[in-house]
Parts: sequence; C-alpha cells; structure tokens
Amino acid sequence: MTRLSPAERARQASQGKATKSKSVVGGSRVTRAAIPKAVKQRPTKSAQDFSAQSAQQLQVLFDKIFRAQSVEFYRLLGVTLFLVAFGVVMVLSASSIDSLVANSNSLWVFLKQFGFAIIGLLSLSIVSLLPVNRIRLGARPLFAITLVVQLLVFFIGKDVNGNRNWIDLFGFVTIQPSEFLKIAVILHVAAYLTSQQSYLDEPRVWHRSLGMIGIAVFLVIIGKDLGTVIIMLIAFIGLLALAGMPNKLLKQVGLLLLVLIPAALMTSSSRMGRITAWLNPNAPDPLDYNWQAEHGMWAISAGRIFGAGLGESKMKWSWIPEVENDFIFAVIAEELGLIGALVVIALFVVLAFSLLRIMQRTQDFFSRTVVAAIMLWLVFQALINIAVVLRLLPVLGVPLPLISAGGSSLISALTAIGVVLAIERENHAAPQSFRTPMRSRATAKARR
Repeated sequence: MTRLSPAERARQASQGKATKSKSVVGGSRVTRAAIPKAVKQRPTKSAQDFSAQSAQQLQVLFDKIFRAQSVEFYRLLGVTLFLVAFGVVMVLSASSIDSLVANSNSLWVFLKQFGFAIIGLLSLSIVSLLPVNRIRLGARPLFAITLVVQLLVFFIGKDVNGNRNWIDLFGFVTIQPSEFLKIAVILHVAAYLTSQQSYLDEPRVWHRSLGMIGIAVFLVIIGKDLGTVIIMLIAFIGLLALAGMPNKLLKQVGLLLLVLIPAALMTSSSRMGRITAWLNPNAPDPLDYNWQAEHGMWAISAGRIFGAGLGESKMKWSWIPEVENDFIFAVIAEELGLIGALVVIALFVVLAFSLLRIMQRTQDFFSRTVVAAIMLWLVFQALINIAVVLRLLPVLGVPLPLISAGGSSLISALTAIGVVLAIERENHAAPQSFRTPMRSRATAKARR
C-alpha cells in the first residue's frame, strides 16, 4: 500500500466533503455551488405566467380584430368608409374657393376635414372593439361629461350664424358639443331603460327618461340651434317609442311638441323669416332669406344628368353660403349630375338598410334600442338635409352625415357607427334566435 504524503491526504479529504454535499434538484444531483447558477438561468413562475397571459390576451385581441364578421358588419363598414372618403373629396371640391379667400390656402378646410376623418375612423375602430357591456357601463359618465361641456357653451361659446352652440379651441378648430350629446343621451337613456326592464309598465320610468332627454334638448335649444334639436327629438322620441313607451304617454309627448316647436320658432326673427320666405318663394325678399336656397337649386339644375365634372362647380364661387357644409349636396348634384345625386341617396338607403338588418338581428334590449336610435338619427338627418337643398323644407342648418364638412358631426357619427359595429360583433359571436321581443308582456298590455 502506497503511503500518501500529508498534502495528498488533505486534498482527498476535501474532495470527499464536496461529493457528500451534493443535493438533488429536479431529480438530478447538482452541487450547492451550481444551484445559484441553475436558478438564475430558469425564469421565475410569475414571469412565465405573465408572459403566457399577455400572449393569450394578444391572441384574443387579434382574433377579435381579424376574425371574419357577418355580412351586415361588412356592409355597414363598407358603406360608411365609402361615404367618408367621398365626403372628403367633395369637401375639397366645394370648399376650395371659400378656403382660399378666407385663409389664403385652398386646402385649409380639406386638410382639417381629412384630419377629422382620421380621428373619427380611429374612434370607430376603438369603439367597435369594446364589449357592449362596457359601453353600457360608460353611458352615465359620458352623459354627465357631455352635459357639462354643453353648459360651457354659454360661458366660453362662440356664435355662428346666430346660434351659440360651438366652443372655439385656440382659434384652430371649433367643436359642437351637441353632436356628442346625441350619442351620449342615446346610450344613457337606453342603459337606464335596460336597468328598469322589469318596471317598464310604470309611468315613472318613462317620466325619468323624458326628463333626461328634456335636459339635453333644453340646453341645445337655448343656443338657438333648432336644426340639431329636431334631429335629437326624432332620435330620442323614436328610441322611447321603439323601447315600448305606452301609447297614451307617447300621444301626450306629441301634443306637447306641437305646442313647443312653433313657440321656439316664433322666438327668432331669422327663423320666422326663413320659414315665411320658404312658404312664399315669389314674395319680396329684402333680407335675402331665399338666397341660399335659390342658388342651391340653380346648382342642381346646372348639373343636369351627368354633371359639370368634379371640381367644375360655378356656384361654389361664393354664391352659396356654407357650401361645403349644409349645402354640399347642391355641389354634388352640380358636379356629378342627377346620377351622382341618386348614387348618394342610394348609399344612404344602403346605410339605413344595414342598420335595420343589424337591429333585427339584435336581441339584447340595450343594444337594440341603441341601434334603432342611431338609425333614426343618421337617416333622418340625411333626409332633412337633402330635403332642405331641394327646397322641400325651410333652411334648418343640418349637415349631411359623413359627407359635410365639420369635425364634430363627422366624429360623432363615426363613433355611433362604431357602437353599432361593436353590437354586431357580439351578434355574430353569439348568434341567437331572433324571436325575443324588445319589450316585456307587461309593457305590451300597458300599450294596449
């Protein structure tokens, strides 16, 4: 047996201690010195869970965005995008002369409208991805915020053509809070009626709903914007009627409006002047109340069947006030002719049909009433604007939805359509039988 030197015996003893100190980790023997290194290389469980959860959420979001939707979804989205793109082009054509005179830049109004279109389409995209339940929960704070902003009009507002319904932001753009108040009231009243579905046979529910609507309409009518008030009343009263308001109460509201609307007309000399001039087009018109309407008709007649050509309008050379806004349909008829005007009307018919089909597919009470009100809002606003240009109605100052220049009108309309698209997403994700009535049996008995 070989004798070991003291140095060799000490070395063997230290190696033996290291071998005995090995630990078992995950079924394999790892020295204590190696354990910290192995732990550092392995991600913690919480980090793994967080990354997995984030990946899952992204997957759900991408599935929601890019998953195939219903025909109604794509029809509504397609006609909306076409109307917006067409509107931006027509604003460029209609506003170029007035924009050059006012701002020394013929593209000024067009560039602002293009920016508003981008903002509106972003709003449409974001809202269309929200769960309907989240939209319903956000209805009350949105209603409160828009009411406060509408109140600010009376303190820091700006008068435009005798109406005080705008707020000037740094001299760059003006916003019209009443346009956003439309969608806020629709969502809030629909959410309230949804929460009171079991009590729709009680008058107090409808009285409170009318109170909410009355506050919003009162704030707008004080600013003397009668055109916006008429559109709001059509949408809001239509919402209540389709939600199941008893016929007796509905008739009382109708009689009240027959009294209040003429009273509101008589409080303004300019309104009465426009109505009188419309009723008597051949009478002397020293204040030129018929100027805008007459030149609008001249533009339509000049367009004939095929139009003068895009950008070739003569009436836009400062002959028609608000030509890129309330009277843009006259420029459409002049430049694109009868065919172009009929195509625009047909596009709004498609828009109405798309909204109607989505309303028919919707079973949730809140969603169905919201779609119905938005449909009444956009369709009747387009109908009234075209009727005014054709001199079937007196001048009311109502823009053509999705086409006329104006950021507030465009953004609010696109946001409303985004709400409808969000509703249709849920319809497509969870199709149901389309037999559920909108109102309860108790409400049906009350109506009878």
